[in-house]
Amino acid sequence: MTGILSLTTFLPLVGVAAILVLRAFGNGENPRADSAARWIALATTLATLALSVLVVAGFDRSQTGFQFVEDSAWFAGLHYRMGIDGISVLFVLLTAFLMPLCIVASWRSITNRVIEYMIAFLILESLVIGVFCALDLLVFYVFFEFQLIPMFLIIGIWGGSNRVYAAFKFFLYTLLGSVLMLAAILAMIAMAHTSSIPVLMTHHFPAGVQAWLWLAFFASFAVKMPMWPVHTWLPDAHVEAPTAGSVILAGILLKMGGYGFMRFSLPMFPDASVQFAPLIYALSVIAIVYTSLVAFRQTDMKKLIAYSSVAHMGFVTLGIFSFNLQGEQGALFQMLSHGVISGALFLCVGVVYDRTHTREIAFYGGVVDRMPIYAAVFMLFTMGNVGLPGTSGFVGEILTLTGIYGANTWPAIIAVSGVILSAVYALTLYRRVVFGRITNPAVAALGDMNGREIGIFVPLIIATLALGLQPGLVFNLTNASAVHLVDAFRAATGR
Repeated sequence: MTGILSLTTFLPLVGVAAILVLRAFGNGENPRADSAARWIALATTLATLALSVLVVAGFDRSQTGFQFVEDSAWFAGLHYRMGIDGISVLFVLLTAFLMPLCIVASWRSITNRVIEYMIAFLILESLVIGVFCALDLLVFYVFFEFQLIPMFLIIGIWGGSNRVYAAFKFFLYTLLGSVLMLAAILAMIAMAHTSSIPVLMTHHFPAGVQAWLWLAFFASFAVKMPMWPVHTWLPDAHVEAPTAGSVILAGILLKMGGYGFMRFSLPMFPDASVQFAPLIYALSVIAIVYTSLVAFRQTDMKKLIAYSSVAHMGFVTLGIFSFNLQGEQGALFQMLSHGVISGALFLCVGVVYDRTHTREIAFYGGVVDRMPIYAAVFMLFTMGNVGLPGTSGFVGEILTLTGIYGANTWPAIIAVSGVILSAVYALTLYRRVVFGRITNPAVAALGDMNGREIGIFVPLIIATLALGLQPGLVFNLTNASAVHLVDAFRAATGR
């Protein structure tokens, strides 16, 4: 399967080329051209999903190292290196899994500049998959930074009334942190004389240097997750982004921060990771408690789910910096689970928004009387979001809490309150939107989900229940790499 990672990464660009040819030789922007662009984008994302499934099927779960490695020299000592391990393989699958759903979700809601919209999503898919496959620091940085551009355009062009402000806030926050990371990358290459990620994972940087490098990478990953207090760009971006943009933002882009901590911070800067662990614990528990309380006070459904994402990412950072197997496995599982559940919740908001063009919670009430299928679907993902046993949300939360309890009891004790608070704001949202009497005539005129909308949720429902009932599907793939990460970290720090 030589070259399958490059093929998976760049296949979406083939779809971009096909759409550009359509635009160049077609009649420009018209209903037939728009429809063709939609079908090309859907076919391309489905083909990419098929390739990602082949990657997972061919992945050797017993190996700790990188697989499907590609390494070719370019010029001036630069290398193109690609490969995956148990930490990254499922993020590739998650990206490819969500993208076709986003295309279908946009089928009717996006009516202006459809060709450009589909191109932006295909380019974004290519760049995001590249982030998780890159085995070279410079290649990683290129993918990591360039994905800001299509996401910036998706928010800024197809977003809501305040889309320009939200797009620039998103772009500037993430770019500022990444500039510091670039400086650290150049310093690491100068010291180690290589940009190979596998080699750098075994290179020992002096403890004093590690602290500065760790902080530089932290500046980028903390914004990307996002961690408190650099999270303020996220609610604005979610509120203004189109539904599919919110799905990708919460489902995939936020996971780059957690992935970065596991790929770079722990193996490359182990001493600094131990040194700054108390800082991570403090920021994480503040995020869990504070943003949960803020979520409870929201009047906009999207903004509530956005603050919920910040709280859930707090569990991820606690798990990562617990430095034990339960925490690392829990963090990985929580990121995958949140990618599915948060994406589904934003799609649930999109279903009613497409009908009413408002996300205000007070507008609704009694939706179950008009949309029973929608109410059942919304209930499942709400329960997954609060960590109901049997759903994927439970497994990640319990493992991260177990991991951090083994490392430090106080953060675990405080973080447990987040489980209760998530139930409060999530169930309150559900009660206010779905139950009660219908007092708004617009709600009385609503129709239930159609076949296209139901088809979008079926894969998400299956994924949520499958991961919740059979978590071994994930752990079998991630275990060897997670064990290797923890063992290497303990050997480097003597813990």
